[in-house]
Amino acid sequence: MSGGDLLALAGFDPGLLARYGPSLLHGLATTLELVAVSVPLGFCLAAGLALMRLEGGVPLRALAAGFVGFFRGTPLLAQLFLLYYGAAQFHGALQAAGLWGLFRDAFWCAAFTFTLNTAAYQAEILRGAARSVPAGQFEAGLSLGLSRGAVYRLIVAPQALALALRPLGNELILMIKASSLASVITVLDLMGATKRAFSASLDFEVYLWAALIYLALVEIVRRVWNALERRLARHAPAA
Repeated sequence: MSGGDLLALAGFDPGLLARYGPSLLHGLATTLELVAVSVPLGFCLAAGLALMRLEGGVPLRALAAGFVGFFRGTPLLAQLFLLYYGAAQFHGALQAAGLWGLFRDAFWCAAFTFTLNTAAYQAEILRGAARSVPAGQFEAGLSLGLSRGAVYRLIVAPQALALALRPLGNELILMIKASSLASVITVLDLMGATKRAFSASLDFEVYLWAALIYLALVEIVRRVWNALERRLARHAPAA
C-alpha cells in the first residue's frame, strides 16, 4: 500500500498535500529561521537586561524594568504592528541611520520584534534563576579575591543556567507557536503559507496539516530539551 493510500484511509486528501506540501515546508523553513534568529539574539539581550536588574544602578534598573514591563505587558501582535507599520512614520530618520532596510522587510521586522519580546521573558527567567543561587556562594567567591564579574561568570552563571533550562525551553516552545503571528505582516512562514494554500483550495484540511507540523516541531523540541536536561543532571554535583 502506497503512502497516498494510507493518507486516503486516514481521511486526508493526498492530492492536496502533493499540491501544497512543498509550500508548507518552505513556510516551515521560514518559521525555523525566525525562531533561530530571534531566540538566541533575545537570550544575549536578556543576559544584559538581567544583569542590569541585578547589578545596575537606579537608572539602569529602571530602564531594564521598563523594557521588560512593556514587552511582557503588551500583546505580541500589538508590538508587531507597532514596529512594522509604525516605523513608516520615522522613514526619514531610519533611512538616515541606515536602519530602514530592517523595518521595511517584513521578515526582519518580525525577527526584531520577536527578539525584543522573548528577551523580556528570558531576562526575567535568568534574573530569577540567578537570585536562586545561594548568596553565600557569591560572597565566598568575593572572599577568594574574584571580581563581581568573575563571580557571575564562574559561579553564578553555570548554576543559574541549569536552573533556567526548563523555563527557557518553555519560552522556546512559546516562540515557535507565537511565530505564526508573523503571517499578519505578510511573512510567508508556515502559517502564512497555510493561509495562501487555503485561499487557493478552500479546504480546511491545510490548517490541519499546519497544526500537525507545529505539533511535531514542538514535540521534537520538547524531547531534545528533556534529553539535554537529563544530560546536565547526570553531570551535576550531588546535593
